[in-house]
Amino acid sequence: MKGNRRMLNLSILLEDSARTHPDRAAVVLGDRRLTYAQVDAAANQVANLLVERGIRPGDKVALSCPNLPYFPVVYYGILKAGAVVVPLNVLLKGREIAYHLKDSEAKAYLCFQGTPELPMGTEGHAGFQQTEGCETFFLITADPAAPSPIEGTETLGPALAGQSPVFEAVLLPETDPAVILYTSGTTGQAKGAELSHSNLLLNALTCNRLFGGTPGTDTHLLVLPLFHSFGSTVNMNAGFATAATLVLLPRFDAKAAVQLLQSENVTFFAGVPTMWWGLLNALGEGVDVERIAATMRVAVSGGSSLPVEIIKAVKERFGVTILEGYGLSETSPVATFSKPGADPRPGSIGVPIWGVEVKLIDAEWNTIEGADEIGEIAIRGHNTLRGYYNRPEATAEVVRDGWFRSGDLGRRDKDGYYYIVDRAKDMIIRGGFNVYPREIEEVLITHEAVSLAAVIGVPHPSHGEEVKAFVILNPGATVTEEELVEWGKEQMAAYKYPRVVSIVESLPMTATGKLLKRELS
Repeated sequence: MKGNRRMLNLSILLEDSARTHPDRAAVVLGDRRLTYAQVDAAANQVANLLVERGIRPGDKVALSCPNLPYFPVVYYGILKAGAVVVPLNVLLKGREIAYHLKDSEAKAYLCFQGTPELPMGTEGHAGFQQTEGCETFFLITADPAAPSPIEGTETLGPALAGQSPVFEAVLLPETDPAVILYTSGTTGQAKGAELSHSNLLLNALTCNRLFGGTPGTDTHLLVLPLFHSFGSTVNMNAGFATAATLVLLPRFDAKAAVQLLQSENVTFFAGVPTMWWGLLNALGEGVDVERIAATMRVAVSGGSSLPVEIIKAVKERFGVTILEGYGLSETSPVATFSKPGADPRPGSIGVPIWGVEVKLIDAEWNTIEGADEIGEIAIRGHNTLRGYYNRPEATAEVVRDGWFRSGDLGRRDKDGYYYIVDRAKDMIIRGGFNVYPREIEEVLITHEAVSLAAVIGVPHPSHGEEVKAFVILNPGATVTEEELVEWGKEQMAAYKYPRVVSIVESLPMTATGKLLKRELS
């Protein structure tokens, strides 16, 4: 301790497991398996390299990498050096990369070749070249020994070759920033949420209080992108804290995921609703569902509310009850979770996790007390962000007296269980009535022909907004758009049912598998 400050480094999650389970497989990708000792040694090499190149405690280091073994190696290596990790969405383009590097004041950038998908040397590398202050760039290549495909740039493999596999992690005050996570930026420019070492450590350990299990025994199938808070906390940080094996799938593919569930004896699967929907639809011929069900111990869903029909189908096929959680990048991310072992409450996001408070508020921050009344979800606890990086005004808009207002509308039942109603900004106001798209989607998916639905508001000359639904049909199902409108009329109040229905083959989604409603019209 320095004075009264507790000193910490999030990389202790890796280091502890490397000491207690050195030979346990930490990450798996295809035929490649790296032990905890190997991942820790490689992360130490990254830390030594960064320090050699002038990175100091508190400096920001950006990372673009899909779900490959390089991600945890570089992530924890940055942390060991005392620097702050800035994970970037692998789908960003050059202009967007330049913005994030400049906004975070990154001193270094490590980027996997082909991230983004444009050839490096064009738009992706231009994002680095356009940014002042980012002095160090390493290209991560699939073949560590291959020469750099971009003239004048250095590849990570050769740069690490002479570095020592031993490094003493830099300890920092626990409230110092460990990671800056950029929000999706659905409105305006993306903002960087600063999360501290204690924010992320306590969130990971609290997850493991919920999930239980014995250290050194779990196997996670990691399909959530590690640059996102859900995957990095619930799978990577929480998994590394218990010496779990992380089986990596760089890009979610339902059929490939199902095969890995079988071959790797997976005990833990976390995904967003569209991933669970995909898994269920991939259980075709040749799939040993009983084998999957025999090993799966924990099933987790987050990102958005899970349709009740999917909860029922997963219980029927895999014999496991999905635990629904809720949170945001700004809350590390987990804020609430279903109670393991308790009777499931379909549609509920559960109760506040250990050490976290949740309440409902109105637009003026007044607390809403009544059961089943709708209000904006506010969160306070060890998980809430330090603030938005270099944006005190934006921070002040959403943080007051330690409470963070989420922008999500919810309700709380008489037993204290919370339910997401919708994003405040997604709410539709039709003829003066509030319409919550999530509710309409829940109803639509109960139609025997409907597999998935997304509901938005579209401009209307007299009502202000009209309710429009986009639906994907089940394979072989036949129903017309007009028939769905009529069916909805029978199922929902007059002001709620969608007057416009569009049957589509697919829906736009973010890299994390969330429905991208802003691209629907």
